[in-house]
Amino acid sequence: MPALDELDQEFTKAWADPEFVAEYHRLLAEFVGRETPLTHLARLSEVTGYHVCAKREDLNHTGAHKINNALGQALLAKRMGKKRIIAETGAGQHGVATATVCALFGLECDVYMGEEDTVRQRLNVFRMQLMGARVIPVTSGTRTLKDALNEAMRDWVSNVRTTHYIIGTAAGPHPYPHMVREFHRVIGEETRRQYLERYQTLPDYGIACIGGGSNAIGFFYGFLNDPSVKLVGVEAGGEGVATGHHAAPLTAGSPGVLHGSYSYMMQDADGQVVPTHSISAGLDYPGVGAEHSYLKDQGRVQYEAADDAEVLKAFTDLSRLEGIIPAFETAHAFVPLFHPGRFEPGSRIVVNLSGRGDKDMERAAQLLNLGAD
Repeated sequence: MPALDELDQEFTKAWADPEFVAEYHRLLAEFVGRETPLTHLARLSEVTGYHVCAKREDLNHTGAHKINNALGQALLAKRMGKKRIIAETGAGQHGVATATVCALFGLECDVYMGEEDTVRQRLNVFRMQLMGARVIPVTSGTRTLKDALNEAMRDWVSNVRTTHYIIGTAAGPHPYPHMVREFHRVIGEETRRQYLERYQTLPDYGIACIGGGSNAIGFFYGFLNDPSVKLVGVEAGGEGVATGHHAAPLTAGSPGVLHGSYSYMMQDADGQVVPTHSISAGLDYPGVGAEHSYLKDQGRVQYEAADDAEVLKAFTDLSRLEGIIPAFETAHAFVPLFHPGRFEPGSRIVVNLSGRGDKDMERAAQLLNLGAD
């Protein structure tokens, strides 16, 4: 608790400091490449019967939204005098973003990653190592994102005087969900302004994929006070929610305590965390941010699940219709567009295209039998 209290106080002071905020936005522009464009997906719109746009977070430096938060927290760590950074990662995109900002600022970097995920996301492991980060495989539990977060938290509380822990998702103990939302709210704020400027109206729907919930909470934040914009979060349905082999706590979980917060999670009758499954390493997490849990209970956001087969089809369709290869995580957000009658004909829809699929090419090639004789 002392470590969290210190972080809460330091973030509150920094976020109220115009110089800190100005430096953050300068680096977002000059280093990350913001603002990211809003792209009308004409061929996908023709196929689905909706007017579909994508917020192109895949065009950020490092290939995903994760850099927004990693950059902000690294600036905060520098302000606090911390010389060492640790992080957890599933799909590897947050690990890459963290390694990137550590190289930028000359900070020591250790990234915890489930052993299974180091195999699934070998390309991102190489990228982190190239930038000087040490990737530490986690062999406990299910050897995925949950276990990586466990180990990183243990490291942080043991080395808090010298170390800052950059949590990559909107879950975990306060102030992390709040900080992550604040550093990612630029996504939703840009999207809302861009859409209004281009179309002189707001979209009917906003869709984002959700694991712990960082890209989604940043995207949704821009529209929370616009009741005409219906918001949809798409979780990892894995082999199907009915099978129990999924990572959809908002769809099929129940409230409990995980990693320092009370939120929806996947648990058994005794409150023990149950194993998860997803085609996407980044959504393979048994919990979700408390703010998403609140938005579900309030009815402001509708949460649903997409299974692996649907995700792989959306991944392929978007690639072939628009020349945009999404991350497996991001492909979840496009699945509802292919469900006949899911939205009213002609609906104006914006999807947060949270990351690109370079990291998933090896797995996609295996699943799609690409390159075979």
